[in-house]
Amino acid sequence: MGGGVFYYIFSSAALIALALYHLISTTTACLKSPHAYIAKPYYPFSSSHRFKYLQLYLLILCLLVAFAHQTLVSSDSDPLLKGSTPVHRFTSLQSAAVLFLFLILSLSLLISDSTSLLPLPSDLFFALASAVFFLQSSSSASSASVQTSDLQAKCDQVSAQISALAALLCLILACQPRMFVADVGLGGAVCLQGLWMLQTGLSLYVDAFIPDGCHKLLDVVSGVEGSTKCELEDSRLRAVAILDLVFVVHVMFVVLIVMVTYGVIAKSYGVRRLGGSYEALPTAASSVADSSSNHFQMKALTGTQA
Repeated sequence: MGGGVFYYIFSSAALIALALYHLISTTTACLKSPHAYIAKPYYPFSSSHRFKYLQLYLLILCLLVAFAHQTLVSSDSDPLLKGSTPVHRFTSLQSAAVLFLFLILSLSLLISDSTSLLPLPSDLFFALASAVFFLQSSSSASSASVQTSDLQAKCDQVSAQISALAALLCLILACQPRMFVADVGLGGAVCLQGLWMLQTGLSLYVDAFIPDGCHKLLDVVSGVEGSTKCELEDSRLRAVAILDLVFVVHVMFVVLIVMVTYGVIAKSYGVRRLGGSYEALPTAASSVADSSSNHFQMKALTGTQA
């Protein structure tokens, strides 16, 4: 395994962790007070001031690492790409620019929440995030169009579709911030992107996960090792079909994660479904209070009748 697969694993872990934290936080906020629920781009990690912005600090650190990686990669030559080095440099710089925009958004969110210098409303943040996700989708789509590797082109194409879905969900939240389904869907889309990043790294750089009939590319003159390519048309179609199947499996896994997360949090808060709506189950203290109230009401009624 080369350095490429480790970058994909790092990106996957960061995205999945961010998505799980968002899913848990938004589900908890909705079930805790459904009438006061509103989508938020950021939920404090802890009430303590020391760890309150831990999530944002880690997110900014991960974005800095990703931005530095894409910037350094853009200086490497890649003769296996259509158009050779200039195309590779421009596509890598485009990806780095999108990551830099995500970094600016994260920094602005930190400044907005911790100080009064930049009061950024949630709907504006979601609108800006939608635009950046759309740019990321466009960047992945353009990267897929210049790949000589059929597998990498397919992976970039799927990644572009996931980013487009995230852009749409952010736009919905900017217009309808109380739409809980869109908020959960955004967390699921980020989780799916993280799983697909892991799948991309494994399918392109790990021999055990490369489909049969495909192999790693190698430029004979310079010795540059690139991605994977399928020589025969049947092998290419088979590899693409396998990736489509794996993508459906990842979607099913994300749906399962969302359902389990909601079920566990709903059970911990004692929520039950009644006639299409959700109500909190009465606790022991409230049951005792209701019993005492009924007892005093009965005594008062008896004394009035006497």
